[in-house]
Amino acid sequence: MVHRLHFRAMGTDMLVCVDNGSDQSPVELVDVPVWFEEWEQTLSRFRIDSELTRLNQANGQSVPVSETLWQIFQSAVIAEKATGGLVTPTIASAVLESGYDRDFNLMVSQVLDPAAHKPSAVKSLSAVTRDESTRSICLPSDIQLDFGGIAKGWAAEQVVQRLKHLGSALMNCGGDIAMSGSLLDGNPWEIGIYKPFDRSSGYIGMMYFTQSCGVATSATDRRRWMQGGMVRHHIIDPNTGLSAESDIISATVVASTAVEAETAAKSVLIRGSVEGLVWLEADPSLAGLIILEDGQVLYSQRISEYL
Repeated sequence: MVHRLHFRAMGTDMLVCVDNGSDQSPVELVDVPVWFEEWEQTLSRFRIDSELTRLNQANGQSVPVSETLWQIFQSAVIAEKATGGLVTPTIASAVLESGYDRDFNLMVSQVLDPAAHKPSAVKSLSAVTRDESTRSICLPSDIQLDFGGIAKGWAAEQVVQRLKHLGSALMNCGGDIAMSGSLLDGNPWEIGIYKPFDRSSGYIGMMYFTQSCGVATSATDRRRWMQGGMVRHHIIDPNTGLSAESDIISATVVASTAVEAETAAKSVLIRGSVEGLVWLEADPSLAGLIILEDGQVLYSQRISEYL
């Protein structure tokens, strides 16, 4: 039997599922929100006392960091390299300047005077000094970090690793999903793909999974706001420091892990449909489905394995 727990964390909706072959819900489910509270206290840029906030305010000083922050930082380094710099946590200042300076539920329609926003290309993680021997990070005074979706993908993977001994586990962190394999009866996990802007009308398609993997959707239909009469969203193009100008409204990618899927989905969205699909097809470990602003749906060759 599949047991589920819904809760809010990291500014989004969470769902953890465990198929343990029993009518009794595993007691470990109630621990999952507690784990997320610990991770948010480490990784949230909205908490003034979080470890990440303290690192961002260190003013060029080298700071020893926790194992959690170090792991995610290393994942971010890999993501930046894999995407040619398109997915990087150094977009934090650009996100703030675009107006996304608080939990999205607290934002108002007009959040920032556009005259105060002077966009520029985002610096690379190569400008950040780190020391593995002391597990320390030194941020230049003009760089702050925001781990965003990478943190959610990492958290999804952590939950599945901690729960998979119970049977079969799935963790959905606001669209970043990790799963340990098929249900105990051999049936697949089913994951629906929402129609952008109209999620109440159901799914435009279903995906089916029987193996351990990660799935992530990067989309711009929900976290949008107005800034000086301009529509902004939370997916920043590091080349401009502004919300990405893309004909893609939603990109869903399947990969070996949730972090890899999140990284690839964001990279595809920023690149746009033509370059994004070519980039996706160049990696045989990835599969994807792309929804354009005009409603057209594009499919990579491998995605048919899951539809």
